[in-house]
Amino acid sequence: MKRWAALLALAAMIAGIFTGMARAADLELAAPSSILMERATGEVLYEDNADERLRPASVTKVMTLLLVMEALEDGRIGWDDMVTTSAAAAGKGGSQIYLEENEQLPLTEMLKSVVVSSANDCACALAEHVAGSEAAFVQRMNERAQELGMVNTHFVNCTGLDDGADAGEHLTTARDIAIMSRELLGHEKIKEYTTIWMDTVRDGQFGLSNTNKLVRFYDGTTGLKTGYTSSAGYCLSASAERGGMELIAVVMHCKTSPDRFESAKALLNYGFANYAIVDPMENVTLEAVPVVLGTRDVVQVEASGAGTVLLDKALAGAVTCTAELDESVQAPVQKGQRLGTLRVEAGGKVLREIELVAAEAVPALGFFDIWKQMLGTVCMAG
Repeated sequence: MKRWAALLALAAMIAGIFTGMARAADLELAAPSSILMERATGEVLYEDNADERLRPASVTKVMTLLLVMEALEDGRIGWDDMVTTSAAAAGKGGSQIYLEENEQLPLTEMLKSVVVSSANDCACALAEHVAGSEAAFVQRMNERAQELGMVNTHFVNCTGLDDGADAGEHLTTARDIAIMSRELLGHEKIKEYTTIWMDTVRDGQFGLSNTNKLVRFYDGTTGLKTGYTSSAGYCLSASAERGGMELIAVVMHCKTSPDRFESAKALLNYGFANYAIVDPMENVTLEAVPVVLGTRDVVQVEASGAGTVLLDKALAGAVTCTAELDESVQAPVQKGQRLGTLRVEAGGKVLREIELVAAEAVPALGFFDIWKQMLGTVCMAG
């Protein structure tokens, strides 16, 4: 019976793998290059030509926004800052809110204009506010790309415009865009801007309308950024969250704007229909481990870097967790000391093994403490 049970579990797992492959094969996208990534784990659920280096147009601004958010978080710039427009920023073409040289706007309005309406003049003004010049900011963009493992990316400006002599060197890939999009979405406050459909700046005098139509027409959309130039085609990094799972769909070099939105929607629909995120620790209670010769009798246990697990949606309700803990541990016990393993399984497959560690330090008893304990035991026996 055990053999039959194991064979059935194996058959189910293999069937699930092939079913997933078949579902992915059924995707027919107009996008020449695409990828679908789950945000929490960074796992890729689908990809097609995801490493071809292409022009990203204004999807470039995902990195621009990431550096602005990081500068805000570490205090180099402030949310209450006023940003001054340079001649270079005012001279940017393409999408803009028509800033004039020396015009000042609150940083929040500049940020909103970049996110919602892809304003190139505001992107340049913010870059100069963070780094002093666009050139210095672009250098940091490339450094940050390398830090994130975006090995096929090179930026030459902070906007994605193709108006410079070196525009042909401004290249990235669908995979690298997904990586930087994932990093940006880790800054929850950016979603206060990326989910705006319509708004205004300059005391209501200038209207903004989101270039990402999914914000209005796709349930759960959290962002993120569109892009278009004649050489880049229509590009999009789209993110959406449902049922506690957030997905990032990147499409590049589409022929039309409907192509990019429909391709992104198809990727997101595929991900939400077939995958789920579970927290393996949600219903797990870990017992304390007895401590020998410690100042406390037991040490509490916690999971080290448990995180979430991505799996086939059909298996989401079949996840089991088995904890294997040491019978006891001798003091001194260090905080973070390994005490066992939590095995997470579903469909006969081990999804993850999580290290179980001491949640606290437990010092060893001193000589006189041990003598007192022994004396107490003898007296009680008498």
